[in-house]
Amino acid sequence: MAFFDMPRHELEHYRPERKEAPDFDQFWARTLTEAREFPLDARFNPVDTGLRTVEAYDVSFNGYNGQTVRGWLLLPVQRTGKLACVVEFIGYGGGRGFATDWLLWSSMGYAHLVMDTRGQGSTWSKGDTPDPEPEGTNPQHPGFMTRGVLQPDTYYYRRVFTDAVRAVECAMAHPAVDAERIAVTGGSQGGGISLAVAGLSDAVKVMMPDVPFLCHYRRATQITDNDPYAEIMRYCKVHRDKIEQVFNTLSYFDGVNFAVRGKAQSLFSVALMDLICPPSTVYAAYNHYAGPKQITVWEYNNHEGGASYQTQEKLRFLRERLPI
Repeated sequence: MAFFDMPRHELEHYRPERKEAPDFDQFWARTLTEAREFPLDARFNPVDTGLRTVEAYDVSFNGYNGQTVRGWLLLPVQRTGKLACVVEFIGYGGGRGFATDWLLWSSMGYAHLVMDTRGQGSTWSKGDTPDPEPEGTNPQHPGFMTRGVLQPDTYYYRRVFTDAVRAVECAMAHPAVDAERIAVTGGSQGGGISLAVAGLSDAVKVMMPDVPFLCHYRRATQITDNDPYAEIMRYCKVHRDKIEQVFNTLSYFDGVNFAVRGKAQSLFSVALMDLICPPSTVYAAYNHYAGPKQITVWEYNNHEGGASYQTQEKLRFLRERLPI
């Protein structure tokens, strides 16, 4: 492993031309309007985890097309007044696991909602939310990156990003949460989802995406042959006549296009040896981001990024912007 992308001084100024469909905003307004035609029906069922300092709740709410999405809500036992809330999204292939896997933010004194990712959760942590695919989806490469990719309406991440916006609304609906103090975070796929939500929801005040995935797709497929971006590459290798159609769909789901709509105070992270989410794809989103922003650079790291070091950066960042 070595530096394989642009030199750092070029990355810091890398602001590529965006490819955005003219109906991008109308597409997402329609998508979210359709989702909100279903009642949110946020449910918080107490779970006995044996923990003495954190309350845990098994969460369910209605996401895309009124389909049930699962999650966890964790609250510190000792609290006065309403709490700022961190809504967290999970990396590719992972599911919500167990409530006891997610104790950081509640231990800090924040409310913490973790959203399960539909259809995922059989790679490195278990999930509990299925993805009932709509009719008419195309053949796909194994994984999620090309599921329904020939049309924006059927693409997998339309459902995931809609779920994520509704997850924020679910958190805001709990009586212990201060709806004016919402943060979103996640690593890799979770970072890409955070970018999308920050671009779609004015409720988000702080965003902390780590080594975000789902950004600058076309360059990603041309600079790395690592999964998950390589799923797209392999699909295009077989479906030679569908390449432009694929990337037109992906433009509706590109973190770069959500970045220009983001207003939340943000702390990004990037790893300069990251073979999964190449640095230039992260910087493309960061340099286009419209809101207040900072980025932490991990020079000699691959996709693990800053790991616990970055956690310390996020703790400081959030405490300053959403004090407990």
